[in-house]
Amino acid sequence: MTARFASGVSQHPTASVATGEAAGQVIEALDAAAPDLVVIFASVHHTDAFADIVASVRELVGARIVIGATANGIVADAREIEDGPALSLFAAALPTTHLDPIHLQHFQAPDGSTFVGWPDETGPRRRVDETGPRRRVDENEVAGDAGPSAPTSTLLLLADPFSFPADAFLARLNVSHPGLAVIGGLASAARGPGGNRLAVLGPDSDGSGVVTGGAVGVVLTGGVEIATVVSQGCRPVGRPLAVTKGERQWIVELAGRPALERLQEVVADASDDERELFRGGVHMGRVVDEHKLDFERGDFLVRTVLGADQSTGAVAVGDVVEIGQTVQFHVRDAASADDDLRTLLEGCHARAALVFTCNGRGRHLFGAPDHDAGMIDDLLGPLPVAGFFCAGELGPIGGRNFLHGFTASIALFR
Repeated sequence: MTARFASGVSQHPTASVATGEAAGQVIEALDAAAPDLVVIFASVHHTDAFADIVASVRELVGARIVIGATANGIVADAREIEDGPALSLFAAALPTTHLDPIHLQHFQAPDGSTFVGWPDETGPRRRVDETGPRRRVDENEVAGDAGPSAPTSTLLLLADPFSFPADAFLARLNVSHPGLAVIGGLASAARGPGGNRLAVLGPDSDGSGVVTGGAVGVVLTGGVEIATVVSQGCRPVGRPLAVTKGERQWIVELAGRPALERLQEVVADASDDERELFRGGVHMGRVVDEHKLDFERGDFLVRTVLGADQSTGAVAVGDVVEIGQTVQFHVRDAASADDDLRTLLEGCHARAALVFTCNGRGRHLFGAPDHDAGMIDDLLGPLPVAGFFCAGELGPIGGRNFLHGFTASIALFR
């Protein structure tokens, strides 16, 4: 048996009707076959009814595993629904793939920060609400030697930005499970703690499976091939420079001179178009793989330049940068974002896709609707696609997983 995929979408304002419409499309596309995985993306309009949506989708479609999240915008096939109610479903029948659903929680313990809920390879997955000892992740590991770590594994992860430090979790996961690719995003339906909804239901789950914090997801191992595309939508300007003095977020010197002075040089040497883009915001790209001889777009983890200290010439960035690392200034615009995504997708093939795009993209960046979803459809489609607008995107760069902003992170099912 081969993998099969389907998607469904409804913009009906009544949750029960929207659920029936979207689920009906999935059932028809799969010819009534029960999927192994369904991913639900619901707009903020359906937040209060999200538990009912999850239960109904599972019952109607017969999914073995369900995960989902609420968001301020939804991706459905070739469309990006940024306003108004919307419900998008992604379904996959994966007969040769092992799936392990997870619900992760973060706690600040006396002996350090702790993540609870990682699957245990030696037995059934421990639910985080079980009594007795729980497997946890301390400051130096994610789950010891437990959990899937093969290069054929992918973690689809949906997280709440107010209760789950995704960047810290990914940093630990990169060390303990270097072959595990993570793709996903942060729920964006709320502006404060407790407002988002996440869902995870396994084969033996009781209850609604809906939570308001932590992270939910599923680890897929073997069987289906999943390729990840991470388009940061920036382009480098100037030349790469080594950090020669700095502390945490402050870069004091680049190649032996004040960082602010280096930035002023890059702006002075830039084209008129690039200088105009710098007025809209400055970004810093940190090289992920220092072993490469030449660096180009895609070799950098891009972060925003937060400000500068005129008295010291230091520049603050949204990242911890160490002395000796190579960085380069970047600019972001619609044309760069369009070209970057197009370049990454050309030559790819896929049978289905999950899309996690930044809530700063869409019409806000491109001035027209459906950019990311439309490009996937143009270059790879038609194919089943679902996703949502995120408050932060998760995806690998240079073989390591990171939390991004202004990014389109895409899982391509081949």
